[in-house]
Amino acid sequence: MKRIALALAAGLALCMGPAAAQAPWPSQPIKWIVPYPPGGSTDMLARLVSHKLGERLGQPVIVENKAGAGGNVGTDFAVKQPADGYTIVMGNIGPISINPALYPDLPYQPQRDLAPVTMLMSVPNLLVVNPALPVRSVQELIAYAKKAPAPMGYATPGAGTSLHLAGELFASSAGLRLTHVPYRGSAPGLNDTVAGHVPMMFDNMPSALQLVKAGKLRALAITSAARSPQLPDVPTMAEAGLPGYEIAGWFGVLAPAATPKPVVERLNKELLAVLAQPDVRDQIGAMGGIIAAEGPAGFGRYIASETEKWGALVRNAQIKRQ
Repeated sequence: MKRIALALAAGLALCMGPAAAQAPWPSQPIKWIVPYPPGGSTDMLARLVSHKLGERLGQPVIVENKAGAGGNVGTDFAVKQPADGYTIVMGNIGPISINPALYPDLPYQPQRDLAPVTMLMSVPNLLVVNPALPVRSVQELIAYAKKAPAPMGYATPGAGTSLHLAGELFASSAGLRLTHVPYRGSAPGLNDTVAGHVPMMFDNMPSALQLVKAGKLRALAITSAARSPQLPDVPTMAEAGLPGYEIAGWFGVLAPAATPKPVVERLNKELLAVLAQPDVRDQIGAMGGIIAAEGPAGFGRYIASETEKWGALVRNAQIKRQ
């Protein structure tokens, strides 16, 4: 009888296995990996969207910050999670399109190991300085830096980020020698720039904007092709005397590569619905961001073009990770 009971139990388990595997998605909380510390633009956007996404899916969407190596640590963590729809990652220009060229030993390949879900937002970058610095324009900053006894430092959220390349492009365009000071995310870099430990910083507009409006930082220029309505008096880098200078950041959602296509499509549908909500649109606009909703295929093509563009810049400028 015992053998019969064991056989029946085993048979029942086998029968239940496929049924459990076919449970409707989502049936448990979803982890949203942000590969940077709290407080930066990537984190701000994820927290803005996650609660509303959870409401639409009927399951909590929990933001987890896993910072390190210019976004590589958190992105690699996400890549290695089960492709079951319960882990997504916030991708941006650094770990997705720049780092494949910057890190020869990168433990993941974005276009191979991640499935694009949707683009969310694009943002301009700001060149900001500590208000005590005696400069009020890009040209005054260039003149001041050229007279400095040692290369001036500039803070960024990390090596290999678009902000790092923004500084490298600024230095080469202006004929300057600058020292890159990478931080583990925007917040600590901004804090040190406000405190005067570093004289200037390149950062995404959402995380720097309120400090500029509060007078704790001075914005000298914006890196987009046009001025922002949030800071209409701040010129573009081209207007400030560096023609052709244009860099924008972007943010989007990806999942482990083998995530089922219906799950990716559902995530895309619900995220686009969240972005269409008026309060979300207003908050993104107030952050200085521009909604850039895009489907999986279009986002994948954009990632490919950005990877080619930034890879060429890294190689041609011989930029090395620090």
